[in-house]
Amino acid sequence: MNEADVRERLRVVDDPDLGDDIVSLGLVNEVEIGDDSIDIDLALGAPYSPTESAIAADVRQALDDTGKQINLTATVDRGVDPEDQVLPGVKNIIAVASGKGGVGKSTLAVNLAAGLSQMGARVGLFDGDIYGPNVPRMLDADEHPKATEDDEIVPPEKYGMKLMSMDFLLGEDDPVIWRGPMVHSVLTQLWEDVIWGSLDYMIVDLPPGTGDTQLTLLQSVPVSGAAIVTTPQDVALDDARKGLQMFGRHDTPVLGVVENMSTFHCPDCGSDHDIFGSGGGRDFAEETEMPFLGEIPLDPSVREGDNGKPMVLEEDSETGEAFRQFVYRTANNQGIVHRKRHSDRAKVEQ
Repeated sequence: MNEADVRERLRVVDDPDLGDDIVSLGLVNEVEIGDDSIDIDLALGAPYSPTESAIAADVRQALDDTGKQINLTATVDRGVDPEDQVLPGVKNIIAVASGKGGVGKSTLAVNLAAGLSQMGARVGLFDGDIYGPNVPRMLDADEHPKATEDDEIVPPEKYGMKLMSMDFLLGEDDPVIWRGPMVHSVLTQLWEDVIWGSLDYMIVDLPPGTGDTQLTLLQSVPVSGAAIVTTPQDVALDDARKGLQMFGRHDTPVLGVVENMSTFHCPDCGSDHDIFGSGGGRDFAEETEMPFLGEIPLDPSVREGDNGKPMVLEEDSETGEAFRQFVYRTANNQGIVHRKRHSDRAKVEQ
């Protein structure tokens, strides 16, 4: 068996999102055949995403009868110049944003990070809301960062995630009143001085709106994708549209729109109530031709989860399952962005 034979076998493996087999799409980078093993480098960029995990499993199955050990690695074109790699050990930086406050953006960011960690990914969670940091409280994270002899910051961990927040560095009641240049300086320091190590995903909880903090992030680090959080209300959708335009101006891929505080299921009467309306997020996604990442119910247990354990970790909860579907779709869409870019570039180079 030679390389051509291996590639021919892999033509049975389809990418369900890009609509062709992985060989034709240019997603098989390298094939090396040894006496006892076959080493294959695939253009997969979203570790532990359900779709890419399935593609890897199909590759193994296609070569299962060779009697050789199948070793898989992943290298994908991420569209980032090596000189712009502020965080070279971080594969994906996903920003969670909203156009206005009060839509549960931090809750979505925390659950996205915790859900990815639960899937097996190495995850960091950066609380970028320097004016109102609350991620540590939502995770009941008591441990504070430590400093090395070189004045680098070692982030604490909770639920398998590395955490960093301005809340760790402030007194409990300290007000945060900073102007633009100060925001830039603080965020840059937190990015560059923290020992993040090797991560599959960095989730960034942005403050609401489209101000200095958001612009600093988009100008400073290569954000690989953004998830936009809204509620069904028209006013929230109007503000979500501004966030979408902001990412568009900076050529940041938008992974999709998620609707929070959707239908409320009354445990007493058994009826569903659309307290803030219904379907606004889905309609907005269709209108803007963006993927829809799902609906998160209006559930009192989510607020209770804000004091410790993310709802995505609750296995027997319908709301927990809604969060998990949001996590799966977000990770899958991040993979689509990478694979499509890689495939398009591979076709040009052929």
